[in-house]
Amino acid sequence: MSTVKAIDLRRGMAIRFKDGIWVCVENEKVAKGNWRSSQVIQIKNIKTGQLLKDRFRTDEDFEEAYLDHKDMEFLYAQSGKLVFMDPESYEQVELPADFIGDMSVYLTPNLHVQVSFVEGKPIIFQLPNVVELKIIETAPHLQGATATNQMKEAVCEGGAKVRVPPFVETGTIVKIDTRTGEYLSRA
Repeated sequence: MSTVKAIDLRRGMAIRFKDGIWVCVENEKVAKGNWRSSQVIQIKNIKTGQLLKDRFRTDEDFEEAYLDHKDMEFLYAQSGKLVFMDPESYEQVELPADFIGDMSVYLTPNLHVQVSFVEGKPIIFQLPNVVELKIIETAPHLQGATATNQMKEAVCEGGAKVRVPPFVETGTIVKIDTRTGEYLSRA
């Protein structure tokens, strides 16, 4: 059994707390004047989805729950479920679309993502920081439009909406930052 102190708890780490497994959502250090510092930690129960935000001593110990991080490959979406495959064992895992939420617009077939499991249950989904998507709809390029910071709306495969420079046309493959949803460059 290993322990982790409240001050060392990072986002995405799992702990055993109150007869359950909880994942750290946010950890903020609070220091008020000459009072003793504390940590305000928000954690989420992986079984019930309950969010708990509480104040803990910085040196308070929690029992760490180990996460099994797996590299998974996205295969396809089907009736509200997203199907992923473990490229080593070829085992397929179905995840509900709401588990991934708005990030599903960045999914393309064969995209490698990381899924973290605790006791066989998926709890954390992480996309790569940069994905390549094909532009399926955008306004045509206007000749003579030379303003450097002019951007136009574009819709990518999967439904992601992004602002792109005027020279990007329909059919172009672009790199998108999944953390911010911003256009980075042409692929």
